[in-house]
Amino acid sequence: MSIIAGQGDAAVSMALLWARSGDTEGGEGGRTAPGPKPALSVDAVVAAAIEVADAETMAGLSMRTVAERLGRSSMTLYTYVPGKAELLDLMYDRVHAELSGPPAGDGAGEDWRAAVTVWAGELRALCLRHPWVLQVSYARPVLGPHEQAVLESLLGALDGAGLPPRTLRAVVSSLFHYVRGSARTAAESGRAATATGVSDAEWWAGRSALLAEVAPDFAARFPRSVRLAAESSSPREGGGSGTAWEREQDDVFAEGLAVLLDGVEAAAERHRATGAPAAPAR
Repeated sequence: MSIIAGQGDAAVSMALLWARSGDTEGGEGGRTAPGPKPALSVDAVVAAAIEVADAETMAGLSMRTVAERLGRSSMTLYTYVPGKAELLDLMYDRVHAELSGPPAGDGAGEDWRAAVTVWAGELRALCLRHPWVLQVSYARPVLGPHEQAVLESLLGALDGAGLPPRTLRAVVSSLFHYVRGSARTAAESGRAATATGVSDAEWWAGRSALLAEVAPDFAARFPRSVRLAAESSSPREGGGSGTAWEREQDDVFAEGLAVLLDGVEAAAERHRATGAPAAPAR
């Protein structure tokens, strides 16, 4: 089930998300009382929470588990972050700092396609490093600076395509859906063996044998499916978690992205043929 972000105190979350560097050592926006600097900081709490989520998934995340990782009591953390809801917003935005930076594209020529390809690959890799981010719904964005920078980077890359605003919005949405969907499948496949205690190879061997028994006419009924399976490289021998499986997932992602960008390019060509103005550059 997806986790909806932005459920904490909006004023506190936004202040913490957009706090200047050096202003995050205190509680709600930074400690202002005189005295020695606290041993912890908002940054330290968020970093520890990300480590917990990376290691244990979101199911293992709580103020208690974060405090334990820091060697502190749960009550100590509330000096810095008021609760788990606000902490989730900070975690989600913070990991996107791994991709933050200037726009990937220069808004010229055909460079937009290469720039979008790099952007998509980097975002997918981030999701696989931190698979818990895929549990956070982006129906309501966190609206933090790093999350926003990722969007801005994609928009910068797409400047060169010259798409009209309505098409640009659809392309941006499609790219986010595609990248996150691919990452979700890869992440779920990667943990399937651990979660079930059955390797991919064993699962497929068992199900295939049973399928042959209960549906001996399967190939005749679903010839295209059988042909597709036969023509694709099989990752199953690697157990669903090895290098062969990862390469298969990477290849499928790259092929699908190329087809999607073919469609974007075709849409851009149609738009240029009409002579209509493109979306304004940012």
